[in-house]
Parts: sequence; structure tokens; C-alpha cells
Amino acid sequence: MYRYLEPRHHRFLAAVMLLLLLAISGNTDAAKPFTLKIATVAPRGSIYHQVLQEMGEKWRPAQRGKTKFVIYTDGSQGPEAAVVRRMNIGQLQGAMLTVAGLKEIDESVVALQLMPLVFRSWEEVDHVRRGMRPELEKRFRKKGYHILFWGEGGWVQFFSKEPRLMPEDYLSARIFTWAGTNAQVTIMKSLGFKPIVLELADIVPSVQSGMINVVPVAPLWALAGQFYRKTPHMLKMNWVPIVGATVIRSEIWDAMRPEARDALTEAAVPATRRLREYRNSIDEDAIRAMTKRGLKVHEPTPKVQKAWRDFIEPVLPMIRGKLVPADTFDMVQNLLKEYREKQP
Repeated sequence: MYRYLEPRHHRFLAAVMLLLLLAISGNTDAAKPFTLKIATVAPRGSIYHQVLQEMGEKWRPAQRGKTKFVIYTDGSQGPEAAVVRRMNIGQLQGAMLTVAGLKEIDESVVALQLMPLVFRSWEEVDHVRRGMRPELEKRFRKKGYHILFWGEGGWVQFFSKEPRLMPEDYLSARIFTWAGTNAQVTIMKSLGFKPIVLELADIVPSVQSGMINVVPVAPLWALAGQFYRKTPHMLKMNWVPIVGATVIRSEIWDAMRPEARDALTEAAVPATRRLREYRNSIDEDAIRAMTKRGLKVHEPTPKVQKAWRDFIEPVLPMIRGKLVPADTFDMVQNLLKEYREKQP
């Protein structure tokens, strides 16, 4: 004979069963494997690699279970365009990218990097990015990407085999140009320059073979790649800032435990601060190291500066709508005007 259970006993048993089911479900979620594979062209051991490592250390315990935070450095997953393609098909879940890669997701971001001699300081870059950030991140979200944090990698300078100061000195040069910038190549050719389209990994052998003899690049990359030894003259002119961001596929971001998302969001704050502090010395440290090994730095005189400003002024209308989308081009100009009007 079954013992009769009063209604309150039924309610008690139902509550116990529900708790057991929730516990089992929770344990299953906790044990579910979760892997984040992050790629970057930054060198192993660099500050960019370090901040990713620190984020991984905070993310793993928050995500719980069998988690892996794998970082691929030194461009081992290919050029940035290839990294974006790998993310799109699920081979990678995230990446630390410069504008060269970010533009493969949404073209609007090129306004932060592909407007020569438009930005005069990091403070101007900060102001413009603050103004553009909500719209940029909204556009990236629509394309399926969550921007975790932004960063910088120094200013592009011109490294050359022989001293070259004035704009016309570069007309005879074979100039390294990023692959995937067809509009930039077209504009350069229309101005009489000779762009040589290459991936970042091809710079060193191309410099050694003489295929290129001018490399516009940030000093850190010239030092890391050691190609400044073949291009030992640097015109220090802060051509454009190197801007980047760390992104994660939206479906991966949404699939994380809420605590894990919070951990990454919180870790992004010191990562941003650390990179911002580093950007103020990154160029000078690299230039100092190369100068000790024979690099000759050419500081532009007022005459040289004016020549480049005069050269760029009629080029900017060619960039608008071709190299940089017109709406973001105008947004940058308006934000810069706003910032400069408030300065002494």
C-alpha cells in the first residue's frame, strides 16, 4: 500500500525535484567547453599580447568549466583581412585588429587612420573617437561584432633608403602600401607616386630585395621587423595614427555567461588605460633604440611641414567618398573643428 501524502508534502517534493533539476542544469552549463581563440599581428611578449593575456586570466574563472583562452601572435593566422575571414567562418572568435582589419568589417572606421596629416595629437584622436564611438560600435554590432576596447600603436613615419624630405622626393620611390586599399593605390598613382601593394609580412624580404625603398610604418614595426636597417632614414612627420580595436563575434559574446562578459568588460578598462599610457612613449622608445643602431632621424623644418600641408590640402577632397566614406570624413572634420576652437 502507498502511503497517502498530504498536499503540502507534494509541494515539498516538487520543490526538491526542481532544485535538483536546476543543480544538474547548472553543472552541465558549467562543464560545457568554451574556447576563445584571439588573433593579432602584434609580437609575442609585446604589451598588446600582455593585455590580452591579462584579460584571459580574468575571463576564464568567470566563464567557469573547461575554458580556453588561446592567443595567436605575430600574424600567425595570416594578414588581418584573412583573420576577419577566419572569424566570419568560426575558426577564430576574436581579434586585436588595426584599421587595416577593422575596415573589412565596416569601412566607416578608416576615418580614424586614413586621413594624412589631419590629426595633430593623440588628444585630437581621443576627442574624435569619443564623438564617433557610439555610431562606430553600433555599426559593428550590426555586422555581428562586439568591440571590447580600443587602442593605438604609434604614428606612421616614413622610412627610406636615402634621405627624402619634400613631397616631390617621393615621386621616384617604390612605396609600400597595405594590401586591400585599392582606392588609396588609385589616388597615389594619380598623384604620380609608385605604390607597391604588399602584406605586412612581405615588407622585410621586399626591402631586402629592393622591391620597395620607402616604408610608411610606425616605428615599433620598423624595429620589430628590423627593416629600418635597409631603410635607415626616417622623416618624422606623424603621417597618420595607428588605431585599432579588439573585437569578438557577437554570437560568441552573447553565448558567454553574464559574469564572463562582465569580467571582460571590466578588464577592458585597465587594458585601455595601459595602452594609452604606453602610446606616449612607444614611438620615442623605438626610435631611440633604432638611432643607437644607425637610424638617422630627419625632423621636418617649417618649410618642409608647409610643403606637406600644401600638398595634402587638395588631396583630401579626393579621399572623401573614395578612401574614406563621406559621412565619417565630415564627422572627423567637424569634431576636429569643435576641439580646436576650444583650445588656446
